[in-house]
Amino acid sequence: MNYTDGYTRTCGLIGNPVKHTMSPLIHNSLASMTGINMVYVPFEVKEKELKNAIKGAVALDIQGMNVTIPYKTDVIPFLEDVDPLAKAIGAVNTLVRTENGGFKGYNTDMTGLYHAMQDEGIELKDQTVVILGAGGVARPTAFLCANKGAKKVYILNRTFEKAVNVADEVNLALELTDSDEKVVPMLLGDYRKVLEIEDSFIAIQCTSVGLFPDVNSAVIEDEEFYKKVSSAMDLVYRPLQTKFLKLAKEAGAKTFSGLKMLLYQGIDAYELWNEDKGIKITKDQADEIYRSMMLEVVGASNIVLEGFMGSGKSTVSELLSEELMLELIDTDEVIEDTEGRTINEIFETEGEASFREMETDLLEAIDSDHWREFVISLGGGMPVKEENRELLRKIGKVVYLRAKPETIFERVKDDDKRPLLKTEDPLAKIEELLEKRAAFYEDVADMIIDTDSKSPLEITKEIIDKLGL
Repeated sequence: MNYTDGYTRTCGLIGNPVKHTMSPLIHNSLASMTGINMVYVPFEVKEKELKNAIKGAVALDIQGMNVTIPYKTDVIPFLEDVDPLAKAIGAVNTLVRTENGGFKGYNTDMTGLYHAMQDEGIELKDQTVVILGAGGVARPTAFLCANKGAKKVYILNRTFEKAVNVADEVNLALELTDSDEKVVPMLLGDYRKVLEIEDSFIAIQCTSVGLFPDVNSAVIEDEEFYKKVSSAMDLVYRPLQTKFLKLAKEAGAKTFSGLKMLLYQGIDAYELWNEDKGIKITKDQADEIYRSMMLEVVGASNIVLEGFMGSGKSTVSELLSEELMLELIDTDEVIEDTEGRTINEIFETEGEASFREMETDLLEAIDSDHWREFVISLGGGMPVKEENRELLRKIGKVVYLRAKPETIFERVKDDDKRPLLKTEDPLAKIEELLEKRAAFYEDVADMIIDTDSKSPLEITKEIIDKLGL
């Protein structure tokens, strides 16, 4: 729905602070996708006003609420009922209206984390899990892992007593005896004991270490630790690629950020609020919102790849598109599809100048129609025109894939579809054109990646890292 009326239902978020929450993006997008007449807004609740906030939400007929820090436990006494799972965890983050008019509390943080893991193909049954941190989110994380069949869950924390408290609470909630306790507390500094005992494990980072602007820190930086990590998740999602995730990825682990947990806890909450309507969010719908969330986090729009022919734009753009779950636009392919002719045919019949005008027309269309959330691979000569460079600065982050003439020649020497290389000395032509274009590429570039001795996968990883994704 793009409007509100007398039938519009309101849902929202209570916490402190809430100004930078991404929940409105999730829920208002879901409402639009599913045709539900609902709006979602954040409410910042001051300390000692929580009880009044819940009473006010009841009086105002608020349909549903999310609860974030610092109220996930404090809100429980003011609820009419609490789901058994949330009661066992001791925290709620979703409130659903009851038939009596009050609210029932649920914990979709836990179900959202599990859905995120399933989406990434991560199974917990019979696995060892290492949880870094013992804060509020560690408790539902430990409960989830133990409840879903993990054989052992280690909670590592700088303050041992906090790790003990979480371990005891989860073991008690699962009714585990001393002899079969699954959740084991440990001092963070003793992590090497885990390496001695376990061959591999799933690592979940539940501290604020690595959160922007402290992006160059990880709670454990020992490379030996990461060699045994099979999968790694960081509940921090600003930046998307924390140092913890980078270290795990470099060691060969599968990695994902807390952004996916945030998405799925929101989806689970939305489905609870609309359970009477039978609303179920599809994977395609979830993926569409996830793409928007990623771009919101990085503060970027399109990712634009420029460079000379043979620099790797086509291959790298496909890998970026796949890795970041963004649609791909190849400008040469769009022009060929639009014109119904190949680039070679356009050059032969109308000349290069006409083709360059077509490129400008396409960039103007991308800008004027506000196309966003794409990976865009440019034709090699597109940035030569000043008009095009101005348009490129407006439509996204421009990445210049730079390569030496000799490297380019080796990559394209057997390609007979390059109209500009139909000459007796292709290498000399490459050197001539590259010398003319290099300054234009550099002028518009937000970053420059040298590609000569790197594989497409290495180039893709470097772009993602430098973009902070």
